[in-house]
Amino acid sequence: MDPPVTRSRSRGFTLLELLVVMVIIGLLVGYVGPRYFSQIGKSEIKAARAQIDAFEKSVELYRIDTGHFPTTEQGLAALFVKPANEPKWHGPYLKKEPPADPWGNPYIYRAPGQRGDFDILSLGKDGQPGGEGEAADIAN
Repeated sequence: MDPPVTRSRSRGFTLLELLVVMVIIGLLVGYVGPRYFSQIGKSEIKAARAQIDAFEKSVELYRIDTGHFPTTEQGLAALFVKPANEPKWHGPYLKKEPPADPWGNPYIYRAPGQRGDFDILSLGKDGQPGGEGEAADIAN
């Protein structure tokens, strides 16, 4: 008698199984992706608010030392580089040059401001005045 013939059957995934897994992955990405990217937008807004708060404190220190706020023309650069004809300047008031906002746009500094003695603001993600959500202006 001959021994029974055993066929070696290769194990693998069928096309149907692969498609089901791909659909499941696609659904997960569709559900998790928007939530992930909305968190990135919220963190950029929080970062802009934190930077504006730090600038505001530095501007107040500048005022304490010099007796006045930096002019609009001097801007936030006056917190890092001594302005010409400013004998009471004891800075720098920032460790490095003022960075751009989280979207790559420069912060706007105005003295006197529309909301107080001075304004520091970011125009948000769109870089345009006004807007809503991530495109909204962020100010001190």
